[in-house]
Amino acid sequence: MHYIASFLLDALVGNSSPSTKDIKKILDSVGIEVDDDRLNKVISELNEKNIEDVITQGVGKLASVPAAGGSVTVSAAPGSAAPTASSSPRCKSKESDDDMGFGLFD
Repeated sequence: MHYIASFLLDALVGNSSPSTKDIKKILDSVGIEVDDDRLNKVISELNEKNIEDVITQGVGKLASVPAAGGSVTVSAAPGSAAPTASSSPRCKSKESDDDMGFGLFD
């Protein structure tokens, strides 16, 4: 995932064909050790492809993946506010968290 994210980050700033050196520079800057075989695989799969098309195809594939609990995907209309966690019917109250016997940040 680090390799793909770095590739996309480099493409986002205008490098339409990130190289191994470009990706290593990004990953080294945050202390991530690079596996050359995996990095070369990512670059060979993504180079010469339109990143927007790859993302669109990926989103289409993810749409067919079933979600746990039968949840429904809700997308906000352009220009409107996205749904918040407090508007979710599955959002738990503070009282129900207290029943667990511990707090996440205690």
